[in-house]
Amino acid sequence: MILLEIRKYDSADLSQFSGLISELGYPTSVDEMEIRMKRIESISNYYTFVAVKNEILIGMIGITLHTTYTNNDVKVQITSLVTKEEYRGQGIAKLLIKHVEEWSLSIGSKFIYLLSGISEEREKAHMLYKSVGYDITGYRFVKRI
Repeated sequence: MILLEIRKYDSADLSQFSGLISELGYPTSVDEMEIRMKRIESISNYYTFVAVKNEILIGMIGITLHTTYTNNDVKVQITSLVTKEEYRGQGIAKLLIKHVEEWSLSIGSKFIYLLSGISEEREKAHMLYKSVGYDITGYRFVKRI
């Protein structure tokens, strides 16, 4: 395991952050990412945490808080998670998930979920989620209109 800091995203991270999002499989420019992050930072139920080693962003996890019609619990959704390619397999993603789990408990939420596509390139991610205790509990239905 490597020593690193997990902290909230800061706008000074933008350039490196854009690279991480590209490694997640969504190529983007710094200018495009700046537009997204300004929007995300303006919404109070979005939170972004980054893993930093020697001032280099090596991972990120993005979450949103949700309230539902079915109960009064606040639910945390992991919306994005990526580790810089050369640091994969070193436990960074697990540390980011653990950070979010502890943070969730600190705000009174005991329910975390995520959505993940069904594809061959997502199999390692699915194994990761299962290894840290996440269960498959449903389907995702999508309609592009």
